[in-house]
Amino acid sequence: MLVSDANMTASGPTPQYALGSTDAEHERLIRQAARLAPLTERLFREAGIGPGQRVLDIGSGVGDVAMLAASLVGPSGEVVGIERDPRSIARARSRVAEAGLHNVSFTQSDVNQISIAKTFDAAVGRFILQFLPDPLAVLRALSGLVRPGGILAFHEVSYAPFLILSAHLPLWSAAAALIQQTIQRSGAHTEIGLAQYRFFQEAGLPAPTMRMEMLLGDDPEFTRWSYDLLCSLRPQIQQLNLSSEPLGDFDTLLERLQGEVAASKTVVPFVALVGAWSHRP
Repeated sequence: MLVSDANMTASGPTPQYALGSTDAEHERLIRQAARLAPLTERLFREAGIGPGQRVLDIGSGVGDVAMLAASLVGPSGEVVGIERDPRSIARARSRVAEAGLHNVSFTQSDVNQISIAKTFDAAVGRFILQFLPDPLAVLRALSGLVRPGGILAFHEVSYAPFLILSAHLPLWSAAAALIQQTIQRSGAHTEIGLAQYRFFQEAGLPAPTMRMEMLLGDDPEFTRWSYDLLCSLRPQIQQLNLSSEPLGDFDTLLERLQGEVAASKTVVPFVALVGAWSHRP
């Protein structure tokens, strides 16, 4: 169970993470985080996260959101990251040490099985609620870990705009559709971004302030993100018996994706990021 000092509980263990925890996936997460950092930093600042606060980061992965929060709370603040995968925690701890951050720590635990006595000024996460079988129960539990007046702030996804804005390019659209289908079939909530409005209120929180943003680009480093994601998803694609035939030869997929985008003289989207934040009553 997810247990706080307010005896809040959530559902059982989360399912296996669809994207795995390989070294290649860690590197993909780090590249992705570098692009998303300005958006998440703006969300956290708007929510009121700042110097001296104690922040709980759930689903920390290799530590990017925790380190971002640490930069906002400063040396007088504290960030505690929760992550269940030991390889990801080891990488996160190494990166924190390399960055010389002394106000960040990580605890190995499933997000549904935390036992913690501290009270936090904020609970945050990015791309984590989508993978939880019962995100509402987790939000309820997290509100018990946050002081009255404290912040809950999350960045989640909406795939619908991503699919619509990819439709003009056949290969890119096929890649987008397979990404969305694989993640959805793996049990994730691919439209949880907008659903946060309902989940926050059903968790006993005020209606959240929300923002949707999409990154757009055409340069090779931007357009490789869909290929990178497909690489991490390949075991799931095979396990779910999903067809990758519309993508052709995977060995040349990256070159063909980038060539299609370049020839189109248009931009392609990242998935839509939906930020939501609210204060605990």
